[in-house]
Amino acid sequence: MLELSKYDGKHVRITDRWKKTYTGMARYANADFLECEYGGEEDGLFIENNLIYRSQIVSIGEIAVHGTVELWTEHLVLRRYRPEDARDLYRSFGTDPEMAKYSDWNPYAAPETAQETVRGFIESYADAHSYSWVMDVDDVVVGTIGAYDYANNQIEVGFSVDKGWQGRGFATEALRKVLAYLTENEGIPCVTAWCAAENRGSRRVLEKAGMKPVRTEKGGLTVGKKTYDKLIFAYEGEEKTENGRGG
Repeated sequence: MLELSKYDGKHVRITDRWKKTYTGMARYANADFLECEYGGEEDGLFIENNLIYRSQIVSIGEIAVHGTVELWTEHLVLRRYRPEDARDLYRSFGTDPEMAKYSDWNPYAAPETAQETVRGFIESYADAHSYSWVMDVDDVVVGTIGAYDYANNQIEVGFSVDKGWQGRGFATEALRKVLAYLTENEGIPCVTAWCAAENRGSRRVLEKAGMKPVRTEKGGLTVGKKTYDKLIFAYEGEEKTENGRGG
């Protein structure tokens, strides 16, 4: 018997008995749930908003995906930016002075710059080495995470979580997922990150997600009139040459 549960969280291509093809990340639903919610009598898989029951599946297989694909964690959906996210990001991050406390950079500081930033992320999805996600909890934007400046088999990751949603482990949860995706699926052997030495919250997230401190740049970060030591972290995974894109 086809074991559908093993495809939960996997990117798949499904062909149904009507020769319709669905491609995307699969979410498994057992028979009890589907009977209660939809009146079905068997288990199945969701691809986005499409439900395909077991008896409807003619073929299914995992597929290789690259770039900013939808990722799921225990509590979060990491998804692509949408134009309407600009308004929420301005309200949550743009109006928060703490956003730029240790970076002197807030791309959502005004409605216009928020729209421009989101538009830039959306346009960047044409690049297979573009990685920019919104952290989504039940259709609420609670944070952002992305990886940038890919070069020489290395990429830099950064993240932010709305102040009202901090303290719930979302940043660590998202970062762990992204680190695994970048190294295991994308075959990028080294992911780096940095934070100000005084930024204890970001430092804890980096360490809890498995990143290791590799060096300290004394006085390496200037924000306004303040200077901080800059801590550099790295996460190394095994380079992929078959399913990933190492090399």
